[in-house]
Amino acid sequence: MDIKNVTGIGPYEQKTEEHRELYLKDDKVFLVKNKNTIEVRTDRELAKLLEEKYESVMESRYFGRGGIEIVLAGQLDEKELEDLVRLSYNLS
Repeated sequence: MDIKNVTGIGPYEQKTEEHRELYLKDDKVFLVKNKNTIEVRTDRELAKLLEEKYESVMESRYFGRGGIEIVLAGQLDEKELEDLVRLSYNLS
């Protein structure tokens, strides 16, 4: 998942921590990239739907109930991931 391929988002800042990359809009994190997962903000209804549909989607460790963590195992395609990043950006 390369954030440079995501269209429809505005300016953002990137910060690197020891084991993850944080992407921020107006000092508010909208994307967390870990080694094998990404975490995004989402609403609770969508989170619940995605967690029921995909075993690779779970509650976000970073955002808690305000987001989801997705194991990059191929269950969601690039377009779906980009849509979720775009939504997270707009929720921030």
